[in-house]
Amino acid sequence: MATITTGVLLMRWPLVSAFLMFLASSLNIQFRKSDYRFLAVVSSGLGIASALWFATGLLGLTLADFAVMWAAFKDVLIDISSHTPPEWPMVMT
Repeated sequence: MATITTGVLLMRWPLVSAFLMFLASSLNIQFRKSDYRFLAVVSSGLGIASALWFATGLLGLTLADFAVMWAAFKDVLIDISSHTPPEWPMVMT
């Protein structure tokens, strides 16, 4: 019994997000059957948000990690653009 309790405590956030994904999917189906398109879109958005939360939780990513990844991505793009030939047009007309 202690093993199950420990497992549930360690997995609580992924379980909550998995439950939210299931709930959003079920609500989406019911809203589409009842012809509530706006609520179906909202439940789809909640399902996508909970799926992203689930995936980032499994990968162990936090908001600080996203800031570091964005800074690295920006540095790489600036480095790549600094090596482009000067005769390349910046805007296509």
